Amino acid sequence: MSAAEQLPALAALVVAALLVFGAALALIGAIGLLRLKTFYERVHPPTMATTLGTGSVLIASMILFSALESRPVLHEILIGIFMTLTTPVTFMLLVRAALHRDRLDQADDPPREAPML
Repeated sequence: MSAAEQLPALAALVVAALLVFGAALALIGAIGLLRLKTFYERVHPPTMATTLGTGSVLIASMILFSALESRPVLHEILIGIFMTLTTPVTFMLLVRAALHRDRLDQADDPPREAPML
């Protein structure tokens, strides 16, 4: 016997919907990572999927454990704060490193002469 049998139907429905939504966002982010061509295009979908998908999974977890334990369970808020802060920072650091690399590559290329008319 599991404690999930005592979960109210409305709570189970909301938790299931949030989990499916979070999983769908993670799938969309993974597909965007695979299908887009350049690095700059590839970093955006996983970042959005991480932020929104993780948020919906954390809310589902809060609802599930709050309903099962008959008290508010708020541990997930701390995880959400860390994810909300670290994901965009990581995104910006990766993009800045790529921009720096691209600028160094352009500086190493010899200058091109303008075509004569």
